[in-house]
Amino acid sequence: MLLLWMRTTVGVILAGLTLAGGVASATELRVGIQQGAKTVRVGASGNAVVTDGSGRTLGTLPPMLGFVAQVQGGQVVLHTFRGRDLWVRPTDNSFVFISDDWYRGRLRLVARPDGLLAVNHVPLEEYLYSVVGSEMYPFWPLEALKAQAVAARSFILFRLRRPADPDFDVGRTVTWQAYKGYSRESDSTREAVTATTGQVVTYRGQIIEAVYHAASGGHTENVEDIWSAPRPYLRGVPDFDQEAPVYSWQKTFTQAELSRLLPGVGQVTSLTPVRTTPQGRVVEMRVTGTTGTKTFTGSELRRLLDLRSTLFQVTPTRGDVASTNPVNAPDGGFEFQGRGFGHGLGMSQWGALGLAQRGYNYQQILQYYYQGTEINSTR
Repeated sequence: MLLLWMRTTVGVILAGLTLAGGVASATELRVGIQQGAKTVRVGASGNAVVTDGSGRTLGTLPPMLGFVAQVQGGQVVLHTFRGRDLWVRPTDNSFVFISDDWYRGRLRLVARPDGLLAVNHVPLEEYLYSVVGSEMYPFWPLEALKAQAVAARSFILFRLRRPADPDFDVGRTVTWQAYKGYSRESDSTREAVTATTGQVVTYRGQIIEAVYHAASGGHTENVEDIWSAPRPYLRGVPDFDQEAPVYSWQKTFTQAELSRLLPGVGQVTSLTPVRTTPQGRVVEMRVTGTTGTKTFTGSELRRLLDLRSTLFQVTPTRGDVASTNPVNAPDGGFEFQGRGFGHGLGMSQWGALGLAQRGYNYQQILQYYYQGTEINSTR
């Protein structure tokens, strides 16, 4: 048992799903914090009751001490407690420490064949306190933070229709939406969530898939140009993200670097767009090399090359000099000149900031980026 290194700040199944006027209301989420882990550090800021999967009390964990949970013989072992799954239930509104941060709610530890699963069971509104602060800067205008709160609430309720796993509903990364624990909360994020409690974005009475991104690079996209299925509320609109530090960017690769990152064609000699969206995002790119040609999707290139978006153009270079010749000298490379950060669908977060600075309220921001929608309450 080791004393935890404490931070300066302490710190998805629906428990109930109801429909009121076509709008869903949730009380608790299951958020996967760690999956397939060998060990997970666990603690609590106050006394915490430990129970097994049947609810039987096994004992308590004392406050402000760290314990290592692991799987042994198909069971979770935590301090002196064992079971196929264990619950850590903080008392007196205290917090639980999971892996690397403090979280509200309860912790469930599950022994699985691939290792240890740690799931944070947390009330929806308290979950959003952290999401808003994980997705936006807490010093941004309150109307922008409110827009983020309503979009995040709508997004997660929509996603609960398709849980990620039998034991948890969503993860904590940007694949779902960023959730980094209590350390990302602030008075402003809690105010934004509280001021919009229960509010969601709806289209014809149904909660929408309120996707969002950091910055579009000047114009958001129609969903069918990025994904396959059209959505009437995800239409491209001019953005207000010109002040974003990611509005424009560039990244340069040597020929050797690019050839290593894009295998299967030999030494890369050219990249040619095959299909782009009306706004210029790369849907498919043909990569030609000394031993063959291969077509990559824009999303594949973004992942393989760690690009900020698929809105980019490629210029061959000879050393530090741009060239129109698609075949590069050995010391040449390729310069990617791009705009924006993210997929470009739905609400632009830097654009929401720009609109808030222009005097738009959160309802107007949301209805600008999600066309033809309404803001409704689940309460």
